[in-house]
Order: sequence, then structure tokens, then C-alpha cells
Amino acid sequence: MRLAHIDGRLAIKGPQGFLDAAEASGGRFGPDPQDVFTDWEAFSTWCGEYLASPAAAGAPVVGAGEGAVWGPPVPRPAQIFAVGLNYLDHIAESKLDVPAEPAVFTKFRTSLTGPESPVTLPDGLVDWETELVAVIGRHCHRATRETAWSYVAGLTVGQDLSERRLQLTGPAPQFSLGKSYPGFAPTGPELVSTDEFANPDDLELGCRLDGGEVLQKSRTSEMVFDVPELIVRLSAVCPLLPGDLVFTGTPAGVGGARTPQKFLAPGDVLVTWIEGIGTLRNPMLAP
Repeated sequence: MRLAHIDGRLAIKGPQGFLDAAEASGGRFGPDPQDVFTDWEAFSTWCGEYLASPAAAGAPVVGAGEGAVWGPPVPRPAQIFAVGLNYLDHIAESKLDVPAEPAVFTKFRTSLTGPESPVTLPDGLVDWETELVAVIGRHCHRATRETAWSYVAGLTVGQDLSERRLQLTGPAPQFSLGKSYPGFAPTGPELVSTDEFANPDDLELGCRLDGGEVLQKSRTSEMVFDVPELIVRLSAVCPLLPGDLVFTGTPAGVGGARTPQKFLAPGDVLVTWIEGIGTLRNPMLAP
């Protein structure tokens, strides 16, 4: 099952393209992409049955034109968790020790934007961080490793854009603020259910500048704390709510760790991909 947020409405991917979920369900499920998480189990059951029916093949397609606007698949999560220092190569380039516990912060939800939305760069040093994002499908408190994946509605692509000056301002670093300017959390283009992957724990991810060099390339199997372990550790403290997002960390290749350092500039187009999910293309604009 693949979902998208197209022209402000929830869409499901059918045999010929994306279909309007509210129209396809006869109003059983509404058009708001966030509302689907109030009863994810019922929605996913209906969706599977509908997509296997003849009706899906003949339904009108949405979002195929050039003017379609794709938004973040989960536009208003109650909570956004983010994890730092979760790939060994990124820990090494940061010259830090491997953490015994996940390094957790948050991105505020006003930073969310769509898979092709422009990002206005603030004054400062804006860095890239390619991330797999797990979307929670049902209430989760004190999960076990054996049950952790069952709480995940699906996976999407994310960028944890970070303004390094503010982020590292002391005496206590300002991780959440430095990573929460408007547009600093592009996600999408689709939310993909975990049964679409042969192995959801081992996906290629990376980013590059459009027409330029590859900046990051790795596999999610290189995480220190994989998705089930993150869900176990987070839910041991905070109940995870339907529709919550978990940004799972970034591999090596960030601009701030390079010699010389490299940061995003107006005119850059940041292209971010994850195997089996899709690609973000976010233009960077001058302040």
C-alpha cells in the first residue's frame, strides 16, 4: 500500500495511478491525510480489499498533471522524534563515541514540507541529513522487539535539514530549534507500508545535488539502533501516537564534517532518495 498527499487530499496508489481515497471509499474515509491514522487498521484492511477489486482499475486518477501539489504524507503529527548519531560512519566523522542510548531530539511540526517544496534558507550554515522516517500506525507504549514493526504504518523519505550555527550554540546545544526552520523537514513522496519491502531493515538511502556530486549514500542496515530498537527505546518512555514520525538518523557525508566544510546555497536542488520509497527534490531559495 502506498499513500500520498496530493492537492491537500489523501490519495492511494492504484493500478493506473493515485486515486482519491475519500471518493474511492464512498466517504467512509475522509480526505484529510492525517485523519487516516485514527483507525489505521480499518483503513489498511479496506485499502487492501479495494485495490484488489475491479473498481480500483476503473477509478479516476489524481495528481497526474504538472500543477499537482504534493504535501508531506503525514502533515500534522502530534509528535516528531529524531535520532542523532545512529550510523557508525557518521559517528566517526563527527569524532564522537558510539552512544549507549539513542540521542533523541525533536523537530517541530511547522518544519514539515512536501517532497518538491522549495526551502527558504535562513542566514547561517544549512546542512543536509538524509533519513528514513518511520510512521506510527497505532498507540504504542512499551513495545518489544518482537512487536515493534507491528506498530509501524509505513516508511517515508525525510531530510533533517539543520542550521549548524544555531544548533551548536551553547552552553546547551539547540538541536530542536536549529533543525526546525520552516521547510526543514521535507518528507514523502509516498508513505509505503512495510509489506512492500523484502527487508525493511536494509534499504539504500542517500542524497545528492541535482546535476552534481553524491553527498551521502549508505544502507539502513548500518544503523546502530534499528527501527525496532528505536521504537522499543522511545516507547519505554513516551507513548507513541498514531501518525507520529520517527526520523531515524543520518549516515556519513554531512557538510559540516567535511574538509573544507560545505553547506547548501541558493540555487541548489537537494535530491534525496530511499530505495523502494521514492525521491525528494527540494530547491533552495535565498532568504
